[in-house]
Amino acid sequence: MRRRVAASGPTEQMDKGAGKNHQNRLCFLVTLSAFFWILLLYFHFIVLGTNNVSESNQLETSIKNSESSFVHLTNDDHLAEPRKEATQPSTFRESTDSQFKPVNPEPTNPEPVVHESPQSQSKPINPEPIVHQSPASQPNPVIPEPISQESAGHEVKSFPFMKALETIENKSDPCGGRYIYVHDLPSRFNEDMLKDCKSLSLWTNMCKYTANAGLGPPLANTEGVFSNTGWYTTNQFAVDVIFNNRMKQYECLTNDSSIAAAIFVPFYAGFDIARYLWGYNISMRDAASLDLVNWLTKRPEWGIMGGKDHFLVAGRITWDFRRGSDEESDWGSKLLFLPATKNMSMLVVESSPWGANDFAIPYPTYFHPSKDAEVFDWQNRMRKLERKWLFSFAGAPRPGDPLSIRGQLMEQCRNSEVGKLLECDFGESKCHSPSSIMQMFQTSIFCLQPQGDSYTRRSAFDSILAGCIPVFFHPGSAYTQYTWHLPKNYSSYSVFIPEDDIRKRNVSIEERLKQISPEQIKEMRETVINLIPRVIYADPRSKLATLKDSFDVAVQSIIDRVTRLRRLTIEGLPEYDNFVEQNGWKYALLDEGQRSVGPHEWDPFFSKPKKWR
Repeated sequence: MRRRVAASGPTEQMDKGAGKNHQNRLCFLVTLSAFFWILLLYFHFIVLGTNNVSESNQLETSIKNSESSFVHLTNDDHLAEPRKEATQPSTFRESTDSQFKPVNPEPTNPEPVVHESPQSQSKPINPEPIVHQSPASQPNPVIPEPISQESAGHEVKSFPFMKALETIENKSDPCGGRYIYVHDLPSRFNEDMLKDCKSLSLWTNMCKYTANAGLGPPLANTEGVFSNTGWYTTNQFAVDVIFNNRMKQYECLTNDSSIAAAIFVPFYAGFDIARYLWGYNISMRDAASLDLVNWLTKRPEWGIMGGKDHFLVAGRITWDFRRGSDEESDWGSKLLFLPATKNMSMLVVESSPWGANDFAIPYPTYFHPSKDAEVFDWQNRMRKLERKWLFSFAGAPRPGDPLSIRGQLMEQCRNSEVGKLLECDFGESKCHSPSSIMQMFQTSIFCLQPQGDSYTRRSAFDSILAGCIPVFFHPGSAYTQYTWHLPKNYSSYSVFIPEDDIRKRNVSIEERLKQISPEQIKEMRETVINLIPRVIYADPRSKLATLKDSFDVAVQSIIDRVTRLRRLTIEGLPEYDNFVEQNGWKYALLDEGQRSVGPHEWDPFFSKPKKWR
């Protein structure tokens, strides 16, 4: 039987197909595995690698930004090292020359020395006031350009004063945002002036007024008008020395200018110009001011804000520093008109209504307490006094001045049974006796305060000290001047009678004051008495514990001003919208947040410069 050859059937085809499928499956698995490893490597090196680089860049940028915030930007190499953030208030040590110096936790700058000196006085003369040019026409302040830093794709601007602003946020530091750096000026700008004290005034030997840190000789309480302690024969132009010596007691002095909220310049500007007001040419009158500017503008601290964080004190009226020409016959120095000093703040006992960089602080009175209790005792005493006179006036007439209302005021005092007059004259008189003046004010309900030789007069603060309600006749005598120290609501502590009403004899002062109810008088007197701490200067050799005196109020106001300027600089905004110096007096009266001014009821009083006698 012939064997049948088996034909290829389905089984054979399947075997052959299985071989091919086995090879295809292996290829597929190899390909899948390779694809898996490729994806894994791609994810690891490309995706994760990119994120790591990005995070690394962000971290590096963050570290750089953090480091830069602790670096003081300055031209001095020894000041350019990173410093730790101040977290504690400055402490003090007394040097061998009795100068008090601040000691920082980690001082890096030379220690500033505030020089001790006394006070000054000279007989004021009234020059023609000069109207400033507007800031738009003045040289721009030299403020460093902000430094741009890239961080995570965002541009961050940093200014050299950022470290000072950061201290405000440090709640653990009681001095945060309150540090003051004091320039260590050469002694020719302060101490040396006192060595020849007889030259400080043409009219008065100022040597006795340099005693007791500028307070003058103690006042004897023989008539029982004063309290037993804290009273001195203080000259009305002594603020230079009193303020500088008070600065030595300031609790937040610092050696590190990079954290300073403001920078103090201890230049005795008032004493300087008092030496040369009469009989000296303009070169002598300007010499110290030009020398000071030359010294300051070379300091690295000046470059931080072009001087806008600097301030100095001059215990004279602003017109002594506003000579607008180089005519020998023109009055005073040009300290306030120098391009550099226009950026500084200058504290004077009377400011210009048309100024942008001078600010009024109170004249010194005779009372300089060293303890809070002395103030409280005096206030309580003023509340209890019997006041037999409805109104009073202490002053001299101005017969050669047709604009003066003093003659009419004196006439009304003489003709009233409830008015008291203390008539002053040249030479010795009761007006030169502190006890006579204070005794009259203490027995009066209202005290008349017309303009002095200029807008203001010391008598206004003597009357407040005596608990006597002041009566003003021009807003420039107080309301537009002492905006840091006196309430904006002037009717709460004073009476205002326009000068023209007195000139035209439209008002009887007696009748006007009798219209005020006893209840209102009591409220006004209490407001006046509560103002006493803010308008006196405490003894510079001590410090009040809880009360803020005139020095404290002024320093905090300067700090607030500089802080505001810094924040506006960061925002790229001007201090005021469309600032006009002719309206300078209005800006101080604006409410919080206001940046522009409009018409005001007092415009007629300041429509043109005052015609000085």
